[in-house]
Amino acid sequence: MKKALTKFFFFVCLLQSIVANAQGGSPYFNEIQSFKKEDSVHVPPQKAILFVGSSTFRLWPDIQSYFPAHTIINRGFGGSTLADVIRYESDVIFPYKPKQIVIYCGDNDLASSDTVSSTTVVQRFEKLFTDIRTALPNVPIAFVSIKPSPSRWHLKEKMIDANRRIKTFLTGKKKTSFIDIWNAMLGPDGKPREELFKEDRLHMKPEGYAIWQKIIEPKLL
Repeated sequence: MKKALTKFFFFVCLLQSIVANAQGGSPYFNEIQSFKKEDSVHVPPQKAILFVGSSTFRLWPDIQSYFPAHTIINRGFGGSTLADVIRYESDVIFPYKPKQIVIYCGDNDLASSDTVSSTTVVQRFEKLFTDIRTALPNVPIAFVSIKPSPSRWHLKEKMIDANRRIKTFLTGKKKTSFIDIWNAMLGPDGKPREELFKEDRLHMKPEGYAIWQKIIEPKLL
């Protein structure tokens, strides 16, 4: 009897695990499903500019008002890493067939673990870039540099190195651009400007996004 109960308990746990993975075990599964539901109700515009990446884009909900001359689709989600964007690229990038893709991601990768290096970030970006080029070979790709923030200033050397190497990777490749916002967010003391950030000292206030708008706008097609 005891052996039978043990087997039954194991089966129940296994079933719960399978259901959990199917219904949202993967990071940001529910958020991705919300995008799909939204797209089924409101057909996404054709030939729009797709912004994709982490919460820095997700928390820019009025992004369209910053770029009125362009049609924007915002698919920033969660506190995503480049690995997460790769995981969901078939959901948040490829279906839209955009005229341009703007990516912001990377600092969450570095903050997720001490074992994640700038090399890890660069390799993940190269993987994402290659996947996009394979699926959408003619779509221009822009990468917004990893931003400096007060809460993650201890990661600055890794951020600077990742930015430098991603810029080098993109140099010479057709239909690409590296959008550098790093210096514009630093004060006279060479540190991130506190007034640009919310209380968490990570996410930006409208003043920070206003700086981004001025730098990103000339790079949009």
